[in-house]
Formats: sequence, C-alpha cells, structure tokens
Amino acid sequence: MKVVTMGVHVLDVLVRPVEAIPEGQGATLVDDIRMTAAGTAAGTALTLAKLGARVRTAGAIGTDPTGDLLVRLLDKAGIDTGLLVRRIDTSTSASVLPIRPNGDRPSLHLLGANITYGLDDVPWAAVAEATHLHLGGPELIGADVAARILAHAKEHDVVTSVDLLAPGELGTFDQIEPLLPYVDYLLPNDDQILGFSGEGDLVTGAKKLVAAGAGLVAVTRGGDGALLVTAEGTEAVPAFEIDVVDTTGCGDAFSAGFLRGISLDRTPREAAILGSAAAALVAQGLGSDHGDFDLAEADEFSMTAKVRS
Repeated sequence: MKVVTMGVHVLDVLVRPVEAIPEGQGATLVDDIRMTAAGTAAGTALTLAKLGARVRTAGAIGTDPTGDLLVRLLDKAGIDTGLLVRRIDTSTSASVLPIRPNGDRPSLHLLGANITYGLDDVPWAAVAEATHLHLGGPELIGADVAARILAHAKEHDVVTSVDLLAPGELGTFDQIEPLLPYVDYLLPNDDQILGFSGEGDLVTGAKKLVAAGAGLVAVTRGGDGALLVTAEGTEAVPAFEIDVVDTTGCGDAFSAGFLRGISLDRTPREAAILGSAAAALVAQGLGSDHGDFDLAEADEFSMTAKVRS
C-alpha cells in the first residue's frame, strides 16, 4: 500500500484531565501534557504507518517552530514529509485539547496554513504513483479543488477516500457534492452525515451521499460502532469494549484501519473491524499517536477483545 494522505495537518497540545478551566489567573495540576501530530491527513498517516503502509503526507504548514515540531513527529513515525509545503506568512495549524475525565475533548483550534492549500501545491505525479489517496478535510480547500485532485487520482486508477473535518452543524451538501463521484470510500462521523446531507437520519443521509456518487460510506458512531452504507444496503459493525482515555484521533485511526484492510483485499466489514480495532487501541491513551501496535497486533486485538452490545 503506497498512500498519499493529503489535507489537514495539526499539532495537538493535549492536557489531561481537565474538569474546568481555573478562573482568573488560577492554576491546577494535571496528570499529563503531550504534543502530537494530528488532523484528518496527519492523524490518519500515523496509524497507516503503524499498520504497514508506505505513507507520504501532503498539505500546508508554517515555517514556525510549531511546523518544525510537527514535521519531526511525522518523520519519527516513518512518514515521508517531503510533500509538505511550508508557508512563510502563515502559522501552522494547532489545537489545545483539554481532555475531560471521560475522554471527551473540547477544542481550541487555529486553522492556520491548512486553508491555504491549493492546486498549485498538489504533487500530481506523487498522487498518480500512489495506490491510495486519502483526502482529509476537503471542505477547507473547496469542493472544486478537491474534485480536481480526486478526479486526477481516479484517472490514474488510484483508490480514493475522503474524511470530513467540519462539525455537522457547519456542513452543507454543496460543500461536498461535486467531489462525491470521485470518492470510493467516504469516512465521516454520524454528526457529519446529518449535517452535510441535510437529512434527519443516518441511513437516509448516507444513501443520499451514495446516490450522489460515493462508492461506500463508512459512518463512525463512537461507542455505537460503524455503519457501512452502499447502494445495495447497510451493515452495522460494533465497537469494542474499552476503558476510554481520550477520543482524539479515533476517527482518523478508524479511517486508517479501514483503508489498510481494503488494501489487503478484505471485505468492507473486515476492513471496518480493523478500523474499529485501531480506533480502540488509540483511544486507550492520550493523543492521535497513542499505541505501539502493528497490523498483527491490531488483528489480534480484534479477535480477542469484547465487542459492545
């Protein structure tokens, strides 16, 4: 599997546990503070590399120290960062995530350089040479730009996948409709399905996206597992029973596991099980890069761990 992960790159600063922000200039002690690479491109790249894919990542970051650290973290994970473009006049995207004791993660987010990525930045030859292109956060670069990139991939027989970034309440159908005919696998969460489709339930919303051109929609639903929707029907895949520490990066880990499974010619259900296993392994620690596991260990987890009823 030779994959290009393209789109959103973020440096996450995670603080745990945080029950409340101290008033005024007050202070409180916490158990852990970590900085990790994250985002719908970078976060997915981290888990894909663990699962044995050859990963090149593409997007826009700044020339600031935040960008330097982000590159070092990705390099350390074995990801080729040579396709990243560095902006002199724009900050690297970053988030501060105060993680609640139950694993919830409100966010303070800086968009930064991610929104500056455009057609002149795309490594067209690298995309054509890949077996897979994963585009994360297409709504930040615009539907027409995203459609051009995905169409180029399809012209070169590259398997395409897309994950969304914006919360459902900010989504509209016209933000993604032009790119759907070029998407083999769409990997949103349940909130995004409802917001971007404008429908009132998940199956109807996912089927609307399939009817507009997406080959398969794999909807993540947190502890309720995943829902696979195609023109032929729907199938539910349960999540695993774990003690959640932090849900940061779980959607990206699911995407990575699902796509790795597809690259190994597994059925969509089998791929979703691998995706759920990867997400569960990441959720047991702090940050998108949590877990020192490989493909064999993720598969072993999926065969031995208890599923949620």
